[in-house]
Amino acid sequence: MRKEMEEDVLVENQSRRKFIGNSSLALVVAALANVTAEGQQKANTQKAEHDHSSSDPGQENKTLLDLNPNSNTPPPTDHGDVLPFWYSFDLVKKRVEEGGWTHEVTQRELPVSKNVAGVNMRLTAGSYREMHWHTADEWAYVLYGNARVTVMHPDGSQFIGDVREGDLWIFPAGFPHSIQGLGPDGTEFLLVFPQGDFSEDGTFLLSEFMAHIPPEVVAKNTGLSIETISDFPEAPMYIFPGSVPGSLEQDKKEIGGEAVLSKLQYTFHLKSMEPTRVTHGGEVRIVDSRNFPLSTRIVGALVTLKPGGIREMHWHPNASEWQFWIAGKGRMTMVLPVANARTMDFNANDVGYVPPNAGHYIENTGDSDVVFLELFAASEFMDVSLNQWLRRVPSEMLKAHLNIDVATAKVIPSEKLQLLPL
Repeated sequence: MRKEMEEDVLVENQSRRKFIGNSSLALVVAALANVTAEGQQKANTQKAEHDHSSSDPGQENKTLLDLNPNSNTPPPTDHGDVLPFWYSFDLVKKRVEEGGWTHEVTQRELPVSKNVAGVNMRLTAGSYREMHWHTADEWAYVLYGNARVTVMHPDGSQFIGDVREGDLWIFPAGFPHSIQGLGPDGTEFLLVFPQGDFSEDGTFLLSEFMAHIPPEVVAKNTGLSIETISDFPEAPMYIFPGSVPGSLEQDKKEIGGEAVLSKLQYTFHLKSMEPTRVTHGGEVRIVDSRNFPLSTRIVGALVTLKPGGIREMHWHPNASEWQFWIAGKGRMTMVLPVANARTMDFNANDVGYVPPNAGHYIENTGDSDVVFLELFAASEFMDVSLNQWLRRVPSEMLKAHLNIDVATAKVIPSEKLQLLPL
């Protein structure tokens, strides 16, 4: 009996080993088949994207396709499903008032942009953006013309300054401020807020504050008569025409001179500063809390990229990147885990977005300089250079990962260049 039981156990073990062996073999075969299928599918897809398979004999918006060729027919390196990270101010309805206009790109228009929103505004000469304040810090870049800005610190000190094209300003959250267009043709500027769902329509306006407090309370608070208060505007002013003011020195003197003027500097000459870095590929100017102390929640870089040049492959470990394209034509590929990549094209007045840590580059695909702003909800500008990383690991490690030997690796730039030439 015992011998029969031992024989049964032996047969059972042999059967189990045979089953496991066959199962393992089946799994290996299936895995290899899957890899082969995936490889064949990828090859077929890449081939199809660039032969007659991608043709469209039907309706096409040729103007839009010419502006966005890489989005419609992507390069073969694109993969997976990445949500659009492009939008354009030219698709947004303008709010037009007497004296100027405004429109915005927020998380509503670009859902992936959860940390930053942007507003583009125009004021004619003499016209005001009504005195107001915000729930978020305001970072602004002057795109055109000249303006006079004011901002008051909670301690009562007042800043008054003039800005021109290429300048920027910072207005901290809750600090009351104003903007007025100067001669000869007013101004246009970009406003940036470190709050994706921010809307310029939701600001605190002086006119609304006064209109919704009982007149007798306003009279007690200000010492003004009821008759004077009855002449206050009943509707929000927002943007409205005015007269071009006198000199900056006259305004400073009128409000009380040095006794009330702020010791803090709320404006910065970005475009005229010495470039942070200059290469054959272009130049970049970086402004953050290290050279503009008030810029603690929004920082930026003004990038000029020569034709054919690239903003080197990199990522930002401390914040998402919100871009505003000022001039030129380019493309950007963004890579996300797992093996998701998408390429999109950008032109003047477009907005781009890159999540924190997502690898990307920007290439000038036109025949003129590309100019754009990189903006971050952070206190310091920070980026990681792929080239620098590759050159600063042991050579055997690099060879194991990318099959690059020591001699070949030396062609890779060892320093962060940020901008690379054609």
